[in-house]
Amino acid sequence: MRIAQIAPLFEAVPPPFYGGTERVVGGLCEELVRRGHEVTLFASGDSRTSARLHAIIPRSLRTSMSREEMLKIAPDLHDELFATVYSRADEFDIIHSHVEYRMEYNLPYARTTSVPTVTTMHGVYDEERFPILERSFADAPFTSISLSQARPMQAHHLNWVGCVYNSVPLDRFPFQPQPGDYLAFVGRICPQKGPAAAVEVALRTGLKLKVGAKIDDYDWQYWKDEIEPLFETDQVEFLGEVDEREKTELMGNAYATLLPINWPEPFGLVMVESLACGTPVIALNRGAVPEIIRDGVGGFVCDSVDQMVAAVGRVSELDRRTCRREAERFSPERMCAGYEEIYRQLIAGQATTAEFARQGQPQALQLGAAS
Repeated sequence: MRIAQIAPLFEAVPPPFYGGTERVVGGLCEELVRRGHEVTLFASGDSRTSARLHAIIPRSLRTSMSREEMLKIAPDLHDELFATVYSRADEFDIIHSHVEYRMEYNLPYARTTSVPTVTTMHGVYDEERFPILERSFADAPFTSISLSQARPMQAHHLNWVGCVYNSVPLDRFPFQPQPGDYLAFVGRICPQKGPAAAVEVALRTGLKLKVGAKIDDYDWQYWKDEIEPLFETDQVEFLGEVDEREKTELMGNAYATLLPINWPEPFGLVMVESLACGTPVIALNRGAVPEIIRDGVGGFVCDSVDQMVAAVGRVSELDRRTCRREAERFSPERMCAGYEEIYRQLIAGQATTAEFARQGQPQALQLGAAS
Protein backbone atom coordinates (compact mmCIF):
# COMPACT_ATOMS: atom_id res chain seq x y z
CA MET A 1 0.00 0.00 0.00
CA ARG A 2 0.99 3.62 -0.57
CA ILE A 3 0.38 5.25 2.81
CA ALA A 4 0.57 8.87 3.97
CA GLN A 5 1.16 9.40 7.69
CA ILE A 6 0.40 12.88 9.08
CA ALA A 7 2.06 13.82 12.37
CA PRO A 8 1.59 16.93 14.53
CA LEU A 9 4.30 19.55 14.10
CA PHE A 10 4.86 20.21 17.80
CA GLU A 11 7.44 17.43 18.27
CA ALA A 12 9.86 15.56 16.02
CA VAL A 13 9.02 11.97 15.02
CA PRO A 14 10.09 10.31 17.23
CA PRO A 15 10.63 12.96 19.93
CA PRO A 16 14.01 13.04 21.67
CA PHE A 17 12.32 13.47 25.04
CA TYR A 18 8.64 13.53 26.02
CA GLY A 19 5.96 12.94 23.39
CA GLY A 20 3.64 9.97 23.09
CA THR A 21 1.82 10.57 19.79
CA GLU A 22 4.97 11.24 17.79
CA ARG A 23 6.68 8.20 19.31
CA VAL A 24 3.79 5.98 18.22
CA VAL A 25 3.74 7.48 14.71
CA GLY A 26 7.46 6.85 14.40
CA GLY A 27 7.09 3.21 15.40
CA LEU A 28 4.17 2.70 13.04
CA CYS A 29 6.12 4.14 10.10
CA GLU A 30 9.10 1.88 10.83
CA GLU A 31 6.98 -1.26 10.98
CA LEU A 32 4.96 -0.37 7.86
CA VAL A 33 8.19 0.18 5.92
CA ARG A 34 9.60 -3.09 7.25
CA ARG A 35 6.51 -4.85 5.93
CA GLY A 36 7.12 -3.47 2.45
CA HIS A 37 4.66 -0.59 2.28
CA GLU A 38 5.49 2.71 0.56
CA VAL A 39 5.17 5.22 3.40
CA THR A 40 5.44 9.02 3.30
CA LEU A 41 5.63 10.85 6.62
CA PHE A 42 4.50 14.48 6.74
CA ALA A 43 6.16 15.99 9.80
CA SER A 44 8.87 18.38 10.97
CA GLY A 45 12.28 18.24 9.32
CA ASP A 46 14.11 17.05 12.43
CA SER A 47 12.19 13.76 12.32
CA ARG A 48 14.10 10.49 11.85
CA THR A 49 12.35 7.83 9.81
CA SER A 50 12.81 5.02 7.29
CA ALA A 51 9.77 6.39 5.46
CA ARG A 52 10.00 9.16 2.91
CA LEU A 53 9.97 12.39 4.89
CA HIS A 54 8.14 15.45 3.60
CA ALA A 55 9.20 18.22 5.97
CA ILE A 56 6.62 20.96 6.46
CA ILE A 57 8.96 22.99 8.72
CA PRO A 58 12.70 22.54 9.38
CA ARG A 59 12.39 21.91 13.14
CA SER A 60 9.59 20.90 15.48
CA LEU A 61 7.72 23.80 17.04
CA ARG A 62 8.65 22.92 20.60
CA THR A 63 12.39 23.12 19.84
CA SER A 64 12.24 26.27 17.75
CA MET A 65 9.91 28.71 19.50
CA SER A 66 8.20 29.72 22.72
CA ARG A 67 4.72 28.60 23.71
CA GLU A 68 3.34 32.04 22.86
CA GLU A 69 4.90 31.85 19.41
CA MET A 70 3.53 28.34 18.92
CA LEU A 71 0.00 29.41 19.79
CA LYS A 72 0.25 32.20 17.26
CA ILE A 73 1.74 30.33 14.32
CA ALA A 74 0.67 26.71 14.84
CA PRO A 75 -2.82 27.10 13.27
CA ASP A 76 -1.41 28.39 9.98
CA LEU A 77 1.35 25.79 9.89
CA HIS A 78 -1.07 22.93 10.43
CA ASP A 79 -3.34 24.30 7.73
CA GLU A 80 -0.29 24.26 5.46
CA LEU A 81 0.35 20.68 6.55
CA PHE A 82 -3.14 19.55 5.53
CA ALA A 83 -3.06 21.49 2.26
CA THR A 84 0.26 19.91 1.35
CA VAL A 85 -0.89 16.37 2.07
CA TYR A 86 -4.09 16.65 0.10
CA SER A 87 -2.41 18.34 -2.85
CA ARG A 88 -0.61 14.99 -3.21
CA ALA A 89 -3.58 12.78 -2.31
CA ASP A 90 -3.60 10.90 -5.62
CA GLU A 91 -0.13 9.53 -4.77
CA PHE A 92 -1.60 7.44 -1.92
CA ASP A 93 -4.03 4.60 -1.33
CA ILE A 94 -4.78 5.72 2.23
CA ILE A 95 -4.12 8.80 4.36
CA HIS A 96 -3.71 8.34 8.12
CA SER A 97 -3.90 11.48 10.25
CA HIS A 98 -2.66 11.59 13.84
CA VAL A 99 -3.42 15.31 14.16
CA GLU A 100 -6.26 16.14 16.53
CA TYR A 101 -5.23 19.79 16.62
CA ARG A 102 -7.63 21.73 14.35
CA MET A 103 -9.19 18.45 13.25
CA GLU A 104 -12.20 20.29 11.86
CA TYR A 105 -9.82 21.90 9.37
CA ASN A 106 -8.36 18.60 8.25
CA LEU A 107 -11.62 16.77 7.64
CA PRO A 108 -12.94 19.12 4.91
CA TYR A 109 -9.72 18.46 2.97
CA ALA A 110 -10.45 14.75 3.19
CA ARG A 111 -13.68 15.31 1.26
CA THR A 112 -11.80 16.75 -1.71
CA THR A 113 -10.46 13.33 -2.74
CA SER A 114 -11.68 9.77 -3.15
CA VAL A 115 -8.61 8.56 -1.27
CA PRO A 116 -9.85 7.54 2.19
CA THR A 117 -8.59 9.27 5.34
CA VAL A 118 -8.66 7.73 8.80
CA THR A 119 -8.01 9.81 11.91
CA THR A 120 -6.60 8.35 15.11
CA MET A 121 -7.39 10.21 18.29
CA HIS A 122 -4.43 10.07 20.65
CA GLY A 123 -5.63 12.31 23.45
CA VAL A 124 -8.69 13.08 25.51
CA TYR A 125 -10.86 14.97 23.05
CA ASP A 126 -13.04 17.83 24.23
CA GLU A 127 -16.52 16.32 24.21
CA GLU A 128 -18.04 19.75 23.57
CA ARG A 129 -16.57 19.46 20.07
CA PHE A 130 -18.04 16.03 19.39
CA PRO A 131 -21.45 17.42 18.34
CA ILE A 132 -19.65 19.46 15.66
CA LEU A 133 -18.04 16.32 14.31
CA GLU A 134 -21.33 14.43 14.58
CA ARG A 135 -23.24 17.08 12.61
CA SER A 136 -20.67 17.81 9.93
CA PHE A 137 -18.44 14.75 9.65
CA ALA A 138 -20.54 11.78 10.69
CA ASP A 139 -19.05 9.70 7.88
CA ALA A 140 -15.39 10.44 8.70
CA PRO A 141 -13.64 7.28 9.99
CA PHE A 142 -11.99 7.48 13.42
CA THR A 143 -9.96 4.97 15.39
CA SER A 144 -9.19 4.96 19.10
CA ILE A 145 -6.14 3.81 21.04
CA SER A 146 -8.25 2.19 23.77
CA LEU A 147 -11.83 1.09 24.26
CA SER A 148 -12.18 3.57 27.11
CA GLN A 149 -11.28 6.41 24.76
CA ALA A 150 -13.77 5.14 22.17
CA ARG A 151 -16.86 5.33 24.38
CA PRO A 152 -17.52 9.06 23.86
CA MET A 153 -17.12 8.55 20.10
CA GLN A 154 -19.76 5.85 20.16
CA ALA A 155 -22.04 7.93 22.38
CA HIS A 156 -21.93 10.76 19.84
CA HIS A 157 -22.45 8.38 16.91
CA LEU A 158 -19.15 9.09 15.23
CA ASN A 159 -17.89 6.65 12.61
CA TRP A 160 -15.62 4.73 14.97
CA VAL A 161 -14.07 1.90 12.96
CA GLY A 162 -11.81 0.21 15.46
CA CYS A 163 -9.46 0.24 18.42
CA VAL A 164 -5.77 -0.30 17.84
CA TYR A 165 -3.59 -0.18 20.92
CA ASN A 166 -0.32 1.72 20.85
CA SER A 167 2.99 -0.09 20.96
CA VAL A 168 6.54 0.40 22.15
CA PRO A 169 9.76 -0.85 20.48
CA LEU A 170 10.44 -3.64 22.95
CA ASP A 171 14.07 -4.05 21.86
CA ARG A 172 14.83 -0.57 23.17
CA PHE A 173 13.69 -1.48 26.68
CA PRO A 174 16.04 -4.19 27.97
CA PHE A 175 14.64 -6.51 30.59
CA GLN A 176 15.94 -5.96 34.12
CA PRO A 177 15.44 -9.11 36.23
CA GLN A 178 16.37 -7.55 39.57
CA PRO A 179 14.21 -4.84 41.17
CA GLY A 180 15.70 -1.67 42.61
CA ASP A 181 14.89 -0.01 45.91
CA TYR A 182 12.99 3.07 44.73
CA LEU A 183 9.70 4.03 43.08
CA ALA A 184 9.62 5.76 39.69
CA PHE A 185 7.36 8.48 38.30
CA VAL A 186 7.74 9.32 34.59
CA GLY A 187 5.80 11.82 32.51
CA ARG A 188 4.78 15.44 33.03
CA ILE A 189 4.40 17.64 36.07
CA CYS A 190 0.72 18.51 35.78
CA PRO A 191 -2.43 17.88 37.84
CA GLN A 192 -3.64 15.15 35.46
CA LYS A 193 -0.57 12.97 36.05
CA GLY A 194 -0.76 13.09 39.85
CA PRO A 195 2.80 13.88 40.98
CA ALA A 196 1.57 14.94 44.44
CA ALA A 197 -0.03 11.53 44.93
CA ALA A 198 3.20 9.84 43.87
CA VAL A 199 5.06 11.73 46.60
CA GLU A 200 2.43 10.70 49.14
CA VAL A 201 2.81 7.02 48.21
CA ALA A 202 6.59 7.25 48.54
CA LEU A 203 6.48 9.02 51.90
CA ARG A 204 3.97 6.57 53.33
CA THR A 205 5.90 3.52 52.18
CA GLY A 206 9.33 4.85 53.16
CA LEU A 207 10.75 4.31 49.68
CA LYS A 208 12.63 6.88 47.66
CA LEU A 209 10.86 8.40 44.65
CA LYS A 210 12.77 9.22 41.46
CA VAL A 211 10.93 11.58 39.11
CA GLY A 212 11.73 11.92 35.43
CA ALA A 213 9.29 14.51 34.15
CA LYS A 214 9.06 17.65 32.06
CA ILE A 215 7.38 20.89 33.08
CA ASP A 216 5.48 22.73 30.36
CA ASP A 217 5.28 26.51 30.51
CA TYR A 218 1.58 26.42 31.31
CA ASP A 219 2.21 24.09 34.26
CA TRP A 220 5.01 26.20 35.74
CA GLN A 221 2.83 27.91 38.34
CA TYR A 222 1.40 24.56 39.42
CA TRP A 223 4.96 23.31 39.82
CA LYS A 224 6.09 26.32 41.85
CA ASP A 225 3.02 26.49 44.10
CA GLU A 226 2.11 22.86 44.69
CA ILE A 227 4.79 20.39 43.60
CA GLU A 228 8.23 21.92 44.11
CA PRO A 229 7.67 22.24 47.90
CA LEU A 230 6.77 18.52 48.02
CA PHE A 231 10.05 17.65 46.31
CA GLU A 232 12.13 19.46 48.93
CA THR A 233 12.90 16.27 50.79
CA ASP A 234 15.74 13.78 50.57
CA GLN A 235 13.18 11.11 49.78
CA VAL A 236 12.38 12.63 46.36
CA GLU A 237 14.93 12.97 43.56
CA PHE A 238 13.80 15.18 40.67
CA LEU A 239 15.68 14.35 37.45
CA GLY A 240 13.81 16.70 35.13
CA GLU A 241 12.86 15.64 31.62
CA VAL A 242 14.63 12.42 30.60
CA ASP A 243 15.55 11.05 27.19
CA GLU A 244 14.78 7.49 26.14
CA ARG A 245 18.01 6.00 27.51
CA GLU A 246 17.61 7.76 30.86
CA LYS A 247 13.96 6.76 31.03
CA THR A 248 14.82 3.12 30.39
CA GLU A 249 17.39 3.12 33.17
CA LEU A 250 15.04 4.94 35.54
CA MET A 251 12.16 2.52 35.10
CA GLY A 252 14.23 -0.62 34.60
CA ASN A 253 16.01 -0.19 37.92
CA ALA A 254 12.89 0.76 39.87
CA TYR A 255 11.00 -1.38 42.35
CA ALA A 256 7.73 -0.23 40.75
CA THR A 257 6.45 2.57 38.54
CA LEU A 258 3.66 4.77 39.90
CA LEU A 259 0.84 6.11 37.73
CA PRO A 260 -1.51 8.02 40.08
CA ILE A 261 -3.34 9.71 37.20
CA ASN A 262 -6.24 12.06 37.72
CA TRP A 263 -7.80 12.01 34.25
CA PRO A 264 -9.29 9.51 31.76
CA GLU A 265 -5.94 8.30 30.42
CA PRO A 266 -6.46 7.36 26.73
CA PHE A 267 -3.58 4.86 26.76
CA GLY A 268 -0.43 5.56 28.79
CA LEU A 269 2.75 4.49 27.00
CA VAL A 270 4.75 4.70 30.22
CA MET A 271 2.89 1.67 31.54
CA VAL A 272 3.99 -0.52 28.63
CA GLU A 273 7.52 0.89 28.74
CA SER A 274 7.78 -0.01 32.42
CA LEU A 275 6.42 -3.50 31.83
CA ALA A 276 8.92 -3.99 29.00
CA CYS A 277 11.73 -3.36 31.50
CA GLY A 278 10.16 -5.92 33.83
CA THR A 279 9.01 -3.30 36.33
CA PRO A 280 5.46 -3.61 37.72
CA VAL A 281 3.06 -0.67 37.49
CA ILE A 282 0.86 0.59 40.32
CA ALA A 283 -1.84 2.82 38.86
CA LEU A 284 -5.14 4.44 39.69
CA ASN A 285 -8.14 3.01 37.87
CA ARG A 286 -8.71 5.75 35.30
CA GLY A 287 -9.37 5.58 31.57
CA ALA A 288 -7.47 2.81 29.79
CA VAL A 289 -5.46 1.67 32.83
CA PRO A 290 -7.34 -1.63 33.33
CA GLU A 291 -6.96 -2.37 29.61
CA ILE A 292 -3.17 -2.09 29.84
CA ILE A 293 -2.46 -3.40 33.35
CA ARG A 294 -4.00 -6.73 34.32
CA ASP A 295 -4.46 -6.48 38.06
CA GLY A 296 -2.21 -8.85 39.94
CA VAL A 297 -0.29 -9.79 36.78
CA GLY A 298 1.69 -6.81 35.52
CA GLY A 299 0.94 -4.61 38.49
CA PHE A 300 -1.98 -3.39 40.53
CA VAL A 301 -5.01 -1.31 39.51
CA CYS A 302 -6.13 0.74 42.50
CA ASP A 303 -9.13 2.88 43.38
CA SER A 304 -7.35 5.17 45.84
CA VAL A 305 -3.98 6.34 47.08
CA ASP A 306 -4.51 4.16 50.16
CA GLN A 307 -4.75 1.13 47.88
CA MET A 308 -1.60 2.23 46.01
CA VAL A 309 0.28 2.37 49.30
CA ALA A 310 -0.93 -1.13 50.16
CA ALA A 311 -0.03 -2.35 46.66
CA VAL A 312 3.61 -1.33 47.11
CA GLY A 313 3.76 -3.92 49.89
CA ARG A 314 2.56 -6.59 47.44
CA VAL A 315 5.01 -5.95 44.60
CA SER A 316 7.13 -8.93 45.69
CA GLU A 317 4.19 -11.16 44.68
CA LEU A 318 4.70 -10.21 41.02
CA ASP A 319 7.16 -11.80 38.60
CA ARG A 320 9.23 -9.41 36.51
CA ARG A 321 9.44 -11.86 33.60
CA THR A 322 5.66 -11.94 33.54
CA CYS A 323 5.67 -8.14 33.36
CA ARG A 324 7.89 -8.34 30.30
CA ARG A 325 5.51 -10.82 28.68
CA GLU A 326 2.62 -8.45 29.40
CA ALA A 327 4.44 -5.74 27.43
CA GLU A 328 4.70 -8.08 24.45
CA ARG A 329 0.93 -7.78 24.08
CA PHE A 330 1.66 -4.28 22.76
CA SER A 331 4.28 -5.01 20.11
CA PRO A 332 4.78 -2.90 16.96
CA GLU A 333 3.80 -5.95 14.91
CA ARG A 334 0.37 -6.13 16.56
CA MET A 335 -0.24 -2.41 16.23
CA CYS A 336 0.76 -2.40 12.58
CA ALA A 337 -1.40 -5.43 11.79
CA GLY A 338 -4.39 -3.65 13.30
CA TYR A 339 -3.92 -0.55 11.20
CA GLU A 340 -3.26 -2.59 8.06
CA GLU A 341 -6.64 -4.27 8.49
CA ILE A 342 -8.37 -0.90 8.87
CA TYR A 343 -6.56 0.46 5.82
CA ARG A 344 -7.67 -2.52 3.72
CA GLN A 345 -11.29 -2.19 4.77
CA LEU A 346 -11.30 1.56 4.16
CA ILE A 347 -9.78 1.14 0.71
CA ALA A 348 -12.41 -1.51 -0.03
CA GLY A 349 -15.14 0.86 1.19
CA GLN A 350 -16.11 -1.38 4.08
CA ALA A 351 -14.68 0.29 7.19
CA THR A 352 -17.76 1.85 8.72
CA THR A 353 -19.57 1.07 11.94
CA ALA A 354 -22.62 0.04 9.94
CA GLU A 355 -20.58 -2.29 7.74
CA PHE A 356 -18.95 -3.93 10.76
CA ALA A 357 -22.44 -4.50 12.20
CA ARG A 358 -23.60 -6.10 8.93
CA GLN A 359 -20.58 -8.40 9.07
CA GLY A 360 -21.70 -9.52 12.52
CA GLN A 361 -18.68 -8.02 14.26
CA PRO A 362 -19.07 -6.51 17.74
CA GLN A 363 -19.29 -2.77 18.24
CA ALA A 364 -16.22 -2.97 20.48
CA LEU A 365 -14.15 -3.99 17.46
CA GLN A 366 -10.48 -4.41 18.31
CA LEU A 367 -8.07 -4.76 15.43
CA GLY A 368 -4.57 -5.85 16.33
CA ALA A 369 -5.35 -5.26 19.97
CA ALA A 370 -3.87 -7.07 22.93
CA SER A 371 -5.45 -10.26 24.13
